[in-house]
Amino acid sequence: MEQLPVCPHCAGEYVYHDTIHFVCPDCGHEWAEESVAESDEKVFKDSNGNVLQDGDSVILIKDLKVKGSSIVLKKGTKAKNIRLVDGDHDVDCKIDGQSFSLKSEFLKKA
Repeated sequence: MEQLPVCPHCAGEYVYHDTIHFVCPDCGHEWAEESVAESDEKVFKDSNGNVLQDGDSVILIKDLKVKGSSIVLKKGTKAKNIRLVDGDHDVDCKIDGQSFSLKSEFLKKA
């Protein structure tokens, strides 16, 4: 069975083929088969849906407890010069001189 692409607009995975177009039922986006040949590069998005890139600055949107420590990263803390990585925690950054791996869903682009 042929592997269908994900939606280039919302990254939805429930895409179907409609004779000459691919259709995403989540956002209603339609695109031609020729535009499917995009790179398989992962897109990292913040909590608001903004695309994150290496070197961006981000702000925490909620208090986060650091596992195995008594440290709590407070809401509103800014992290500069982030680095995007593959994995469960997809953002590496330094806050107050300490390195942390965070999930992009708890961040917003500054």
